[in-house]
Amino acid sequence: QVQLVESGGGLVQAGGSLRLSCAASGTIFSINIMDWYRQAPGKQREWVATATSAGSTNYADSVKGRFTISRDNAKNTVSLQMNSLKLEDTGVYYCRAVAPRVYWGQGTQVTVSS
Repeated sequence: QVQLVESGGGLVQAGGSLRLSCAASGTIFSINIMDWYRQAPGKQREWVATATSAGSTNYADSVKGRFTISRDNAKNTVSLQMNSLKLEDTGVYYCRAVAPRVYWGQGTQVTVSS
């Protein structure tokens, strides 16, 4: 079993920045993928960014150039630096790990205000 705990959410004005973190614990042999998803009110959960154990990263077009995902394989952590936040970035952000089963964190709220 793997447990994921997110932190770093909060309220920020448009144009501001936030940094989310996710720590994995438990029986971990190998986490192939760690990524972030988000869910806005009334919308489906959507993929935001991925970091693989090999070091590659990918981003949704909506966040490319504004968000940066980083991963520490030794510590089993993944972070999401979010800059130039927009109102539409508001939502609950979830950390996901593929190890190889899929695990989800409980989510952390990000609210961007005008």
